[in-house]
Amino acid sequence: MSKRIQVIINPTAGQDQAILGVLNQVFHTAGVEWDVSITNKAGDARRFARAAVEAGVDVVAAYGGDGTVMEVASGLIGSSVPLGILPGGTANVLSLELGISGDLAQASALLCDQECTIVPIDMGQLGEDGYFILRVGSGLEADMVEGADRELKNRLGSLAYALSALQAIQVPTVSRYQLTIDGQRVESEGISCLICNSGNLGRAGISLSTSVSVRDGLLDVFVLQQASLTTLLALTRDVLTQAEPTTAVLQHWQGREITLVAEPNQTVQADGEVLGQTPITAKVIEAAVRVIVPKEATS
Repeated sequence: MSKRIQVIINPTAGQDQAILGVLNQVFHTAGVEWDVSITNKAGDARRFARAAVEAGVDVVAAYGGDGTVMEVASGLIGSSVPLGILPGGTANVLSLELGISGDLAQASALLCDQECTIVPIDMGQLGEDGYFILRVGSGLEADMVEGADRELKNRLGSLAYALSALQAIQVPTVSRYQLTIDGQRVESEGISCLICNSGNLGRAGISLSTSVSVRDGLLDVFVLQQASLTTLLALTRDVLTQAEPTTAVLQHWQGREITLVAEPNQTVQADGEVLGQTPITAKVIEAAVRVIVPKEATS
């Protein structure tokens, strides 16, 4: 049972709810000692996580969206301290994939539960000091993330991404991709390229492909080729039903290290944060961080 929990909170996370009162009630009832750190700029969550590890805590928990979870997780790489996820963002994709409740009280109680399970998951690394826990996306997906600004996310929640996607897809830019996957060169054309650690699309059980896993030691590369609206709707149907794609619009490869060059260059996002433009190099860090999940999530 966890004795000391450090909670790292992103105060700009998408969900507007009381946080400290819920945490205090759950942890006090469980007899757990806890403390909290509040982020106010990029890099704080990683720094707080590293400091918590050095202080000898038993669990470091992240409250926020997937970007916050990623940053906290990056501070735990190389340590044995497990990550707790307290979903509180506009999108909480990793928690859905791992079966963690979106209810703050339930997610907090999981950190104190002797019946919980700790599982290792992979992360992706970008360059020397960048990380992602879900995926890196260029082109259409990055344009969608860029278009869903904080004000829009505060007003519409996850619907902000859907609205931004409808706007971005009207005039997509086609690029020629030069991919180097574990030393093998592949060329393709498309409107978006995704390098995925997780394939989850923000709904439980719905993934880009059933072969994508955060625990397989691989990254999955998808290229969305130029397509008509009818073809894209067919692809959406296949993804929602988890059927094998009936169109050739989505290409798929797997590898441990991927370099992406796009001509013309495309905007790049990682876990919901716009980073810049291509080219990029990503590699997998196998079993990078240990995460607390419900017992039934691994059964």
